[in-house]
Amino acid sequence: ALRRAFDSELERGNAFLFAPVFMAAGAIAYFALAEEPAFTPLVLCLGLVALGALLSPSRPLLHALLGAAAMFCAGMLAGKVETWRAATPILGAEISTRLTGRVVRIEHQASGRVRLTLDVVATERPTLRHAPERVRATARAVPDGLAPGDTLRGVVRLIPPSGPLRPQSYDFAFKSYFDRIGAVGFFLSRPEAIPAAGPLSPGERAAAWVEGWRGRMAAHIEGRIGGPEGAIAAALITGVRAGIPEEINEALRITGLYHIISISGLHMALVAGTLMVSLRAGFALFPSFSMRRPVKKYAAAIALFATAFYLAMSGGDVAAQRSFIMLAVMLLAILFDRAALTMRNLAISALIILVVAPHEVVGPSFQMSFAATAALVAAYAAWRDHRERRDRPARRGRSLPAAALRTGAGYAAGLSMTSVVAGLATALFTAWHFQQVSPLGLVANLAAMPVVSVAVMPMAVLGALLMPFGLDAVPLWVMGQGIAAMNAIAFWLAERSAFDATGAIPLAAVLVLAVALVVLTMTTSALRWAALPLLGLGVGLLAARDLPDAFVSEDARLVALRLDDGRIAVNRDRPRAFTMQNWRRAFGGGEMLRPRDGEDGFSCEGGLCLARRGDGAALAHAADAATASRACAHAAVIVIDDATARNPCAAGEALVVTARDLARHGSAEIRFSGASATIGFAIAEPYRPWHEHRRFSRAARGLAPWRPREAAQPSSDDQAG
Repeated sequence: ALRRAFDSELERGNAFLFAPVFMAAGAIAYFALAEEPAFTPLVLCLGLVALGALLSPSRPLLHALLGAAAMFCAGMLAGKVETWRAATPILGAEISTRLTGRVVRIEHQASGRVRLTLDVVATERPTLRHAPERVRATARAVPDGLAPGDTLRGVVRLIPPSGPLRPQSYDFAFKSYFDRIGAVGFFLSRPEAIPAAGPLSPGERAAAWVEGWRGRMAAHIEGRIGGPEGAIAAALITGVRAGIPEEINEALRITGLYHIISISGLHMALVAGTLMVSLRAGFALFPSFSMRRPVKKYAAAIALFATAFYLAMSGGDVAAQRSFIMLAVMLLAILFDRAALTMRNLAISALIILVVAPHEVVGPSFQMSFAATAALVAAYAAWRDHRERRDRPARRGRSLPAAALRTGAGYAAGLSMTSVVAGLATALFTAWHFQQVSPLGLVANLAAMPVVSVAVMPMAVLGALLMPFGLDAVPLWVMGQGIAAMNAIAFWLAERSAFDATGAIPLAAVLVLAVALVVLTMTTSALRWAALPLLGLGVGLLAARDLPDAFVSEDARLVALRLDDGRIAVNRDRPRAFTMQNWRRAFGGGEMLRPRDGEDGFSCEGGLCLARRGDGAALAHAADAATASRACAHAAVIVIDDATARNPCAAGEALVVTARDLARHGSAEIRFSGASATIGFAIAEPYRPWHEHRRFSRAARGLAPWRPREAAQPSSDDQAG
């Protein structure tokens, strides 16, 4: 039966659908390797396996296995090539310098600060020997009239991109490496505009013009609509999301509506769909023309150019590029008389993205987008087959109200099923990357999506078309009202969400459930039943998970301990909010206890903070080795916020982690077993290219933080003079 099912898949051409799956698996394997591989073994792997596949067409099973292995090797090689091409120089240690840079992007944040992306032209006082090529820094204010392409100079504090906030979480250094960002930081004073050292290249002038145009458009939209609705409207049209208040972002995340403000397949589809429907309706007004011409192809071609324009206008983020590629493949399918919404087109889109940017395969955007699309295509195909098999009753004449009611019910049912299918397909990756689910996501999408589909995005398209003529006031006002309604829905439901934190989930469960999703969506024969044991195994791994007991930040300043009652004790009265939000979700939620909140959390005195769980396991944080020695007999783990410290405890006493250990290996998670403990770090050695910079910090070299020399005392001759 398995052989017949396998042959059936081959006969239907479904083997091609698994090509991007195995290529993605190869890319994931490459990025997960403990050491950076050389080119030679990867090239030999691809060449030998591909040759074997070409020489075995008469043996279908062997041919398929070798083909899968070839795609796996191709994915690894693609990852290696992209890493080699990026070669981003990353700053090794925190430093202040006078930086001269060319403005690439300007983003006005909701806090009033301005985030600048700069191409580094020069550094001085000190001159950096290994300066990054591009940095991202914030400023309290910038010169009036500043535009992309201008040159700035100012004193800036530069910091290397941080690693994961905890093991197996989002790696900011990895993202920065492939975004070509070598450092982040902030200006210590207002930067000044200076004349450019030389003319810009044609490519730089074009990029600066597009960025300037986006900035002016975003400012115009925000001015027309005003308030947070204007910031969201600017994000939907131009992709500039920095101005959206954080409380709105959080409400949208809790309710599962955040995908609306991130330009993705939804927006590309709504833009293309609005144009195609409008164009075909317009062509229908001229029957003599529309009956003789392929107006559907004309509409698809215009929609293709319009979405390409939208891609440029939105800034061309990777998520938007991926969405455009997917939509472009579908629109090209229409031009060549092929079915647009098919799994094969999705596979072609995935292959293109894996060749261009294979690092995206390990990110949430790629995984959630393709999981949702694959699930929706498979569900649509299953529903279509079901309708074709059943007997369809003859239609009778219906009254207009009945027809409208039936149409509305069908729209609501379709929207409900779309939300359910996409939500189930993406829940796994949402929980893995963000430790968050949206219990009211279905309700929120059912309430908000009609507003977005009917009022927000169509008005965005109309407003963008009328903007050059100054006639965009009415469509943008309608768009703003729709966004206000969406925000009201998000806030109302966010206040009533019982929970949203899932806690950290094991990687093994994610891999097993992802394979189950692939089998379930990409096979059409009895092989689909193979997904059931995989689903059962994945659910079992989730049920048997063991949450971490404590986290330590990579700068050794912040530690958090999960107590027996689920509350979270931290060693600082004012912990970093972003880090604590991530840790709380990984712990599964819980109230945060600061040292000032009572005796249940950390008790701090004389540079030593100590917290104890109900099972007797204790965690300590000390300022230096001398202070830490007081806790050797009482704590299972001691974190020392000093890179020069050595272990002050005797053998068999507490497990000691110093600031140097954390600087080299990143953040840590701790698991207690009685009075003993085990520690896992986020980063291993030897370093991969995106972590190579870590070895150069002062803390990683066991040095104390740099301090300026004290001013020399004037001599007697100087005083006399």
